[in-house]
Amino acid sequence: MAVLAESGSNPDVELLYDINGLAKSAPHWFDRVLEFTGEYGLPVAMVLLVLGCWLTVRRRGGTDAVSSVAALVWAPLAAAVAVLVNVPIRGFVERPRPFLDHQGLDVLIAGKSDYSFVSDHATITMAIGVGLFVANRRFGIAGIALALLEGFCRVFMGVHYPTDVIGGFALGTAVALLLSPPATALLTPLVRAIARSPRAGRLVSARPAAGEPEDALFAGGREPAGSGEKDLAA
Repeated sequence: MAVLAESGSNPDVELLYDINGLAKSAPHWFDRVLEFTGEYGLPVAMVLLVLGCWLTVRRRGGTDAVSSVAALVWAPLAAAVAVLVNVPIRGFVERPRPFLDHQGLDVLIAGKSDYSFVSDHATITMAIGVGLFVANRRFGIAGIALALLEGFCRVFMGVHYPTDVIGGFALGTAVALLLSPPATALLTPLVRAIARSPRAGRLVSARPAAGEPEDALFAGGREPAGSGEKDLAA
């Protein structure tokens, strides 16, 4: 069992008190807003961001639609994988929630009795944000910004140390990036098969690339130079 923070002289604990102290001085309604945002609002916003990215990719269509949708599907799957990876990490570290070891914290949400390191919320949101960035930079930047806000909210609420959040960011980023190549290699044939379906194909693309027949959409060929901006981020 590893103990990551023991005393108030630890910079991790000091930053915890500094950020959580904002909750004490903030109006009650503001605390309630951040409590809802950090526990439910931002995860839901991440799901809506993924849906918005999918609608954009689908509406644009083109020969890169399959690869873009495959990369997009990986974003929520990366979050699920990262949470599974976190299960043994939490069991090994066994770090108690900060309010169990440190007095005077303003805990905005009760009932948190599991281990603290690493933060599932930070892990999930950052994995989705980075996964989105792989598929589409514009949506990815927005997702990463929401993940950073999620991390701040978790410390503000008094339920995580800053290093819990940083660890979650690192875990989510590592899973989303390192497993992206094999994951998209496996997902691309599946998405291509869906795209070729007369009915389900519209889930991948609403229209073919300009000047191309419908069947050319998912043939796997390269998009001609200058035919349009790709959604798939390098």
